Amino acid sequence: MELVYWFVDLVLHLDRHLVELLQEYGLWIHAILFLIVFAETGFVVTPFLPGDSLLFAVGALAAVDVSGTLTAPLACGLLGTAAVLGNTLNYQIGRAVGPPAFSGRYRLLKMEHLRQTEAFFARHGGKTIILSRFLPILRTFAPFVAGVGRMAYPRFQVYNVTGGFSWVLLFVGSGYLFGNVPLVRNNFGIVTILIVVVSVIPVALTVLRSRRAALRP
Repeated sequence: MELVYWFVDLVLHLDRHLVELLQEYGLWIHAILFLIVFAETGFVVTPFLPGDSLLFAVGALAAVDVSGTLTAPLACGLLGTAAVLGNTLNYQIGRAVGPPAFSGRYRLLKMEHLRQTEAFFARHGGKTIILSRFLPILRTFAPFVAGVGRMAYPRFQVYNVTGGFSWVLLFVGSGYLFGNVPLVRNNFGIVTILIVVVSVIPVALTVLRSRRAALRP
């Protein structure tokens, strides 16, 4: 329960916590932010870490940091690199762990599912890797599935780099431009929740459509 309270407080007061980190760690805040983004995109078990809302808050803080410690260009460069490296690790984990998991030992993991995954990424892989960047949870699983499906590594990296830096630039840039508008700044917790909700809606709709399709005779 304490973990839930901590997470809720983190989401509602993300701007305040970032200020505290900046005051306490100075330049080291870049390493902390790098690790958070890297973990959120690099490990299948950490999709709960803040992504879109964190980037927005970073942009908002960079716009008002008079010390010059946290700047938007540096943040975009570092966090874009973290996003790309995280997806790369996730892809490699899927590539290494995925095929043996479909060896037939596990009843629910059938070889035909792997073949379907390979075919899906052959047709839609690039678009999936880019668009998933803007969808919480899916951005954590997409590179893993790409690895399982043996998507060509050079092709994966083209879309990985494009999607990673586009994601970071969009949200850090939005925070930089709009994060300190009085209406946004005075209701930052609500704005953070709205960012999460809006990001999750496409995922929820996709799941709902899939379930409806499965129920059809």
